[in-house]
Amino acid sequence: MNTLVKTFAAAALIAVSTFAMAAEGPGAKATKATVNLSTADFALDHYVAVTTEGESAGVEQLFAEDFSQKIQATNAQSHNREAVIKSLKKQKGEKLNCTVSTDILEESADYMVAKVTLKFENFTKTDVVTLERVGNDWKVSKSFNSYK
Repeated sequence: MNTLVKTFAAAALIAVSTFAMAAEGPGAKATKATVNLSTADFALDHYVAVTTEGESAGVEQLFAEDFSQKIQATNAQSHNREAVIKSLKKQKGEKLNCTVSTDILEESADYMVAKVTLKFENFTKTDVVTLERVGNDWKVSKSFNSYK
């Protein structure tokens, strides 16, 4: 009799957990936030938020498929889209202690080049960013970093 009760209890727990997972819907935990990248200015603002304020929503949406990053320092480095996204996700919620300024260097209907300057206490990071219109959204396609 005890075995029968335990079997029914286990079956009830399985059924309840199955119904709870079904109520969330398929892919409920994998849902990604969508950000408005309909203008170059929105995309640039989001890029600054992602890189300096630890914003993680819409990171995958922000970068073009062929995105590349080059860092000019004592040892030059290059990073692809996946490596940059992975790094930015690790920095979720971390805000940099710096002053940020942005300057639009060139802009057209489908293309923008901007300079993002991050002034820290002991050094300055300059990031020249290229944004392109891809369909209805703007994406960051290139990033060149240098330090002084």
